[in-house]
Amino acid sequence: MTAAAARLRVAVMGAGAVGCYFGALLARAGHAVTLIARPAHVQAIAEHGLRLQTATEDSYVPLAASTEASAAQGAELVLLCVKSTATEDAARQLQPHLAPGALVLTLQNGVDNDERVRAVLGPAQPVAAAVVYVATAMAGPGHVRHFGRGELVIAPSPASERAARELGEAGIPTRVSGEVRGELWAKLVINCAYNALSALVQQPYGWLVQQPGCTEVIADLVAECLAVARADGVQLPGDIHAAVRAIAETMPGQRSSTAQDLALAKPTEIEHLNGYVVRRGAALDVATPANRALLVLVRMAEAARMQA
Repeated sequence: MTAAAARLRVAVMGAGAVGCYFGALLARAGHAVTLIARPAHVQAIAEHGLRLQTATEDSYVPLAASTEASAAQGAELVLLCVKSTATEDAARQLQPHLAPGALVLTLQNGVDNDERVRAVLGPAQPVAAAVVYVATAMAGPGHVRHFGRGELVIAPSPASERAARELGEAGIPTRVSGEVRGELWAKLVINCAYNALSALVQQPYGWLVQQPGCTEVIADLVAECLAVARADGVQLPGDIHAAVRAIAETMPGQRSSTAQDLALAKPTEIEHLNGYVVRRGAALDVATPANRALLVLVRMAEAARMQA
Protein backbone atom coordinates (compact mmCIF):
# COMPACT_ATOMS: atom_id res chain seq x y z
CA MET A 1 0.00 0.00 0.00
CA THR A 2 1.32 3.45 -0.85
CA ALA A 3 1.81 6.13 1.80
CA ALA A 4 -0.96 8.21 0.19
CA ALA A 5 -3.39 5.31 0.35
CA ALA A 6 -2.50 4.57 3.96
CA ARG A 7 -3.27 8.15 4.96
CA LEU A 8 -6.64 8.48 3.20
CA ARG A 9 -9.15 10.12 5.52
CA VAL A 10 -12.63 8.66 5.14
CA ALA A 11 -15.95 9.61 6.73
CA VAL A 12 -18.97 7.33 6.56
CA MET A 13 -22.19 9.32 6.95
CA GLY A 14 -25.04 7.09 8.08
CA ALA A 15 -22.98 4.11 9.17
CA GLY A 16 -25.54 1.34 9.13
CA ALA A 17 -24.85 -2.11 7.73
CA VAL A 18 -23.45 -0.98 4.37
CA GLY A 19 -21.38 1.88 5.78
CA CYS A 20 -20.03 -0.20 8.66
CA TYR A 21 -18.96 -3.02 6.36
CA PHE A 22 -17.06 -0.85 3.90
CA GLY A 23 -15.75 1.36 6.70
CA ALA A 24 -14.36 -1.70 8.47
CA LEU A 25 -12.52 -2.91 5.37
CA LEU A 26 -11.03 0.54 4.78
CA ALA A 27 -9.96 0.90 8.41
CA ARG A 28 -8.44 -2.56 8.47
CA ALA A 29 -6.43 -1.62 5.38
CA GLY A 30 -4.90 1.31 7.24
CA HIS A 31 -7.11 4.23 6.27
CA ALA A 32 -8.26 6.77 8.86
CA VAL A 33 -12.00 6.04 9.00
CA THR A 34 -14.64 7.82 11.05
CA LEU A 35 -18.13 6.35 11.22
CA ILE A 36 -20.96 8.84 11.76
CA ALA A 37 -23.76 6.86 13.31
CA ARG A 38 -26.44 6.69 15.98
CA PRO A 39 -25.44 6.92 19.66
CA ALA A 40 -25.82 3.21 20.48
CA HIS A 41 -23.49 2.23 17.62
CA VAL A 42 -20.99 4.95 18.50
CA GLN A 43 -20.87 3.87 22.14
CA ALA A 44 -20.36 0.19 21.27
CA ILE A 45 -17.61 1.02 18.76
CA ALA A 46 -15.86 3.32 21.22
CA GLU A 47 -15.83 0.57 23.86
CA HIS A 48 -14.91 -2.46 21.76
CA GLY A 49 -14.29 -1.45 18.15
CA LEU A 50 -16.59 -2.43 15.29
CA ARG A 51 -17.46 -6.12 15.29
CA LEU A 52 -17.19 -7.49 11.74
CA GLN A 53 -18.72 -10.94 11.29
CA THR A 54 -18.46 -12.75 7.96
CA ALA A 55 -18.57 -16.35 6.80
CA THR A 56 -14.85 -16.69 7.52
CA GLU A 57 -14.11 -14.34 10.43
CA ASP A 58 -15.45 -12.69 13.56
CA SER A 59 -13.21 -9.83 14.62
CA TYR A 60 -13.18 -6.33 16.09
CA VAL A 61 -11.89 -3.45 13.97
CA PRO A 62 -10.71 -0.33 15.81
CA LEU A 63 -11.85 2.93 14.23
CA ALA A 64 -13.28 6.32 15.18
CA ALA A 65 -17.01 6.95 15.54
CA SER A 66 -19.13 10.03 16.16
CA THR A 67 -22.76 11.10 16.21
CA GLU A 68 -21.92 14.46 14.61
CA ALA A 69 -21.63 15.36 10.92
CA SER A 70 -18.74 17.65 11.89
CA ALA A 71 -16.63 14.48 12.18
CA ALA A 72 -16.41 14.59 8.38
CA GLN A 73 -14.15 17.64 8.67
CA GLY A 74 -10.97 17.03 6.70
CA ALA A 75 -12.16 13.84 5.02
CA GLU A 76 -10.98 13.27 1.45
CA LEU A 77 -13.64 10.62 0.79
CA VAL A 78 -17.16 10.64 2.21
CA LEU A 79 -19.35 7.56 1.84
CA LEU A 80 -22.97 8.67 2.06
CA CYS A 81 -24.88 5.64 3.33
CA VAL A 82 -28.03 7.13 4.82
CA LYS A 83 -31.47 5.91 3.76
CA SER A 84 -32.68 7.55 0.55
CA THR A 85 -35.39 9.26 2.58
CA ALA A 86 -32.67 11.24 4.43
CA THR A 87 -30.46 12.20 1.48
CA GLU A 88 -31.04 15.96 1.41
CA ASP A 89 -30.93 16.28 5.19
CA ALA A 90 -27.61 14.42 5.39
CA ALA A 91 -26.14 16.54 2.60
CA ARG A 92 -27.16 19.72 4.43
CA GLN A 93 -25.56 18.46 7.65
CA LEU A 94 -22.33 17.63 5.85
CA GLN A 95 -22.11 20.78 3.73
CA PRO A 96 -20.36 23.11 6.24
CA HIS A 97 -17.74 20.47 7.03
CA LEU A 98 -16.74 19.19 3.59
CA ALA A 99 -13.30 19.96 2.20
CA PRO A 100 -13.59 21.57 -1.26
CA GLY A 101 -12.12 18.58 -3.10
CA ALA A 102 -13.66 15.82 -0.99
CA LEU A 103 -15.47 13.20 -3.06
CA VAL A 104 -18.95 12.33 -1.84
CA LEU A 105 -19.97 8.84 -2.96
CA THR A 106 -23.66 7.95 -2.68
CA LEU A 107 -23.85 4.29 -1.60
CA GLN A 108 -27.63 4.14 -1.49
CA ASN A 109 -30.68 2.47 -2.95
CA GLY A 110 -32.46 4.36 -5.70
CA VAL A 111 -31.27 6.02 -8.89
CA ASP A 112 -31.24 9.76 -8.19
CA ASN A 113 -29.41 10.26 -4.88
CA ASP A 114 -26.33 11.80 -6.49
CA GLU A 115 -28.51 14.38 -8.26
CA ARG A 116 -30.28 15.20 -5.00
CA VAL A 117 -26.95 15.58 -3.15
CA ARG A 118 -25.53 17.74 -5.93
CA ALA A 119 -28.59 20.00 -5.74
CA VAL A 120 -27.78 20.66 -2.06
CA LEU A 121 -23.98 20.89 -2.24
CA GLY A 122 -23.68 22.72 -5.54
CA PRO A 123 -21.69 21.92 -8.69
CA ALA A 124 -18.25 22.64 -7.19
CA GLN A 125 -18.35 19.72 -4.73
CA PRO A 126 -17.33 16.38 -6.32
CA VAL A 127 -20.26 13.96 -6.08
CA ALA A 128 -20.50 10.53 -7.72
CA ALA A 129 -23.08 7.78 -7.62
CA ALA A 130 -21.99 4.30 -6.57
CA VAL A 131 -23.83 1.08 -7.27
CA VAL A 132 -23.51 -1.21 -4.23
CA TYR A 133 -23.70 -4.99 -4.46
CA VAL A 134 -23.50 -6.35 -0.92
CA ALA A 135 -25.65 -8.28 1.54
CA THR A 136 -25.19 -7.04 5.09
CA ALA A 137 -27.20 -6.43 8.25
CA MET A 138 -26.66 -4.91 11.67
CA ALA A 139 -26.83 -7.68 14.29
CA GLY A 140 -26.72 -5.19 17.17
CA PRO A 141 -24.98 -1.97 18.21
CA GLY A 142 -21.51 -1.89 16.69
CA HIS A 143 -21.97 -5.35 15.14
CA VAL A 144 -22.21 -5.76 11.35
CA ARG A 145 -22.76 -9.09 9.60
CA HIS A 146 -21.76 -9.75 6.00
CA PHE A 147 -23.65 -12.40 4.01
CA GLY A 148 -22.34 -12.00 0.48
CA ARG A 149 -20.71 -9.96 -2.27
CA GLY A 150 -19.20 -6.54 -1.63
CA GLU A 151 -18.34 -4.72 -4.85
CA LEU A 152 -18.89 -1.14 -6.03
CA VAL A 153 -19.34 0.56 -9.39
CA ILE A 154 -18.58 4.29 -9.34
CA ALA A 155 -19.58 7.03 -11.77
CA PRO A 156 -16.72 9.03 -13.32
CA SER A 157 -15.55 12.20 -11.58
CA PRO A 158 -12.19 13.93 -11.15
CA ALA A 159 -11.62 11.93 -7.96
CA SER A 160 -13.25 8.62 -8.89
CA GLU A 161 -10.18 6.86 -10.25
CA ARG A 162 -8.19 7.46 -7.08
CA ALA A 163 -11.12 6.40 -4.91
CA ALA A 164 -11.59 3.21 -6.93
CA ARG A 165 -7.89 2.37 -6.67
CA GLU A 166 -7.79 2.85 -2.91
CA LEU A 167 -11.05 1.01 -2.32
CA GLY A 168 -9.70 -1.86 -4.40
CA GLU A 169 -6.49 -1.97 -2.36
CA ALA A 170 -8.67 -2.28 0.75
CA GLY A 171 -10.28 -5.44 -0.64
CA ILE A 172 -13.40 -3.80 -2.08
CA PRO A 173 -13.65 -4.68 -5.80
CA THR A 174 -14.39 -1.34 -7.45
CA ARG A 175 -14.59 -0.09 -11.01
CA VAL A 176 -15.40 3.24 -12.62
CA SER A 177 -18.08 3.13 -15.29
CA GLY A 178 -19.71 5.73 -17.51
CA GLU A 179 -22.84 3.56 -17.54
CA VAL A 180 -23.68 3.88 -13.85
CA ARG A 181 -27.20 5.14 -14.56
CA GLY A 182 -28.02 1.88 -16.31
CA GLU A 183 -26.43 -0.12 -13.49
CA LEU A 184 -28.36 1.86 -10.87
CA TRP A 185 -31.53 1.06 -12.78
CA ALA A 186 -30.57 -2.62 -12.96
CA LYS A 187 -30.23 -2.68 -9.18
CA LEU A 188 -33.51 -0.75 -8.87
CA VAL A 189 -35.26 -3.44 -10.91
CA ILE A 190 -33.89 -6.15 -8.59
CA ASN A 191 -34.95 -4.18 -5.53
CA CYS A 192 -38.43 -3.64 -6.95
CA ALA A 193 -38.71 -7.35 -7.69
CA TYR A 194 -37.83 -8.55 -4.17
CA ASN A 195 -37.76 -5.85 -1.50
CA ALA A 196 -41.46 -5.22 -1.00
CA LEU A 197 -42.41 -8.88 -1.24
CA SER A 198 -39.76 -9.84 1.31
CA ALA A 199 -40.97 -7.05 3.59
CA LEU A 200 -44.66 -7.89 3.42
CA VAL A 201 -44.18 -11.55 4.40
CA GLN A 202 -40.91 -11.10 6.36
CA GLN A 203 -39.24 -13.91 4.44
CA PRO A 204 -35.95 -14.24 2.54
CA TYR A 205 -35.54 -14.34 -1.24
CA GLY A 206 -35.14 -18.10 -1.52
CA TRP A 207 -38.41 -18.71 0.33
CA LEU A 208 -40.26 -16.21 -1.86
CA VAL A 209 -39.49 -17.88 -5.18
CA GLN A 210 -40.63 -21.25 -3.87
CA GLN A 211 -44.17 -19.97 -3.30
CA PRO A 212 -46.76 -20.67 -6.03
CA GLY A 213 -47.29 -17.65 -8.26
CA CYS A 214 -44.45 -15.57 -6.84
CA THR A 215 -42.16 -15.83 -9.87
CA GLU A 216 -45.03 -14.64 -12.06
CA VAL A 217 -45.54 -11.61 -9.82
CA ILE A 218 -41.81 -10.89 -9.96
CA ALA A 219 -41.95 -11.16 -13.76
CA ASP A 220 -44.78 -8.58 -13.84
CA LEU A 221 -42.81 -6.20 -11.61
CA VAL A 222 -39.69 -6.54 -13.76
CA ALA A 223 -41.63 -6.03 -17.00
CA GLU A 224 -43.11 -2.78 -15.69
CA CYS A 225 -39.71 -1.52 -14.54
CA LEU A 226 -38.16 -2.28 -17.91
CA ALA A 227 -40.99 -0.52 -19.72
CA VAL A 228 -40.43 2.60 -17.63
CA ALA A 229 -36.67 2.42 -18.16
CA ARG A 230 -37.11 2.16 -21.93
CA ALA A 231 -39.50 5.11 -21.96
CA ASP A 232 -36.95 7.07 -19.89
CA GLY A 233 -34.14 6.32 -22.33
CA VAL A 234 -32.23 4.08 -19.92
CA GLN A 235 -30.31 1.11 -21.26
CA LEU A 236 -29.72 -1.62 -18.70
CA PRO A 237 -26.53 -3.70 -18.93
CA GLY A 238 -26.44 -7.47 -19.30
CA ASP A 239 -29.31 -9.91 -18.87
CA ILE A 240 -31.53 -8.36 -16.22
CA HIS A 241 -33.81 -11.41 -16.09
CA ALA A 242 -30.86 -13.66 -15.27
CA ALA A 243 -29.67 -11.12 -12.67
CA VAL A 244 -33.10 -11.16 -10.99
CA ARG A 245 -33.12 -14.97 -10.86
CA ALA A 246 -29.56 -15.03 -9.52
CA ILE A 247 -30.47 -13.04 -6.41
CA ALA A 248 -32.65 -15.80 -5.02
CA GLU A 249 -30.04 -18.41 -5.99
CA THR A 250 -26.99 -16.64 -4.53
CA MET A 251 -28.62 -15.05 -1.45
CA PRO A 252 -31.51 -17.39 -0.58
CA GLY A 253 -31.38 -16.58 3.13
CA GLN A 254 -31.28 -12.81 2.77
CA ARG A 255 -34.22 -10.62 3.76
CA SER A 256 -34.46 -7.26 2.04
CA SER A 257 -33.49 -3.97 3.67
CA THR A 258 -37.16 -3.01 3.39
CA ALA A 259 -38.08 -6.13 5.38
CA GLN A 260 -35.50 -5.26 8.03
CA ASP A 261 -36.82 -1.71 8.32
CA LEU A 262 -40.44 -2.82 8.50
CA ALA A 263 -39.65 -5.38 11.21
CA LEU A 264 -38.09 -2.62 13.31
CA ALA A 265 -40.99 -0.19 12.65
CA LYS A 266 -38.56 2.12 10.86
CA PRO A 267 -39.41 4.17 7.76
CA THR A 268 -38.67 2.19 4.60
CA GLU A 269 -37.23 3.33 1.27
CA ILE A 270 -40.26 2.11 -0.69
CA GLU A 271 -40.91 5.58 -2.13
CA HIS A 272 -37.47 5.46 -3.77
CA LEU A 273 -37.89 1.89 -5.07
CA ASN A 274 -41.30 0.80 -6.37
CA GLY A 275 -42.52 4.33 -5.66
CA TYR A 276 -39.94 5.82 -8.00
CA VAL A 277 -41.00 3.45 -10.78
CA VAL A 278 -44.65 4.38 -10.23
CA ARG A 279 -43.90 8.13 -10.37
CA ARG A 280 -41.68 7.87 -13.47
CA GLY A 281 -44.26 5.61 -15.09
CA ALA A 282 -46.99 8.18 -14.48
CA ALA A 283 -44.78 10.95 -15.91
CA LEU A 284 -43.99 8.85 -19.00
CA ASP A 285 -47.51 7.42 -19.43
CA VAL A 286 -46.43 3.85 -18.64
CA ALA A 287 -48.80 1.74 -16.54
CA THR A 288 -47.28 0.18 -13.40
CA PRO A 289 -50.14 -1.60 -11.56
CA ALA A 290 -47.99 -4.32 -9.93
CA ASN A 291 -45.48 -1.82 -8.59
CA ARG A 292 -48.29 0.47 -7.45
CA ALA A 293 -49.95 -2.37 -5.55
CA LEU A 294 -46.76 -3.21 -3.66
CA LEU A 295 -46.10 0.47 -2.98
CA VAL A 296 -49.52 0.87 -1.38
CA LEU A 297 -49.26 -2.40 0.55
CA VAL A 298 -45.89 -1.47 2.05
CA ARG A 299 -47.17 2.00 2.88
CA MET A 300 -50.08 0.43 4.76
CA ALA A 301 -47.86 -2.09 6.53
CA GLU A 302 -45.51 0.72 7.52
CA ALA A 303 -48.38 2.80 8.90
CA ALA A 304 -49.78 -0.17 10.81
CA ARG A 305 -46.40 -0.97 12.40
CA MET A 306 -45.88 2.62 13.48
CA GLN A 307 -49.34 2.79 15.06
CA ALA A 308 -48.87 -0.47 16.98
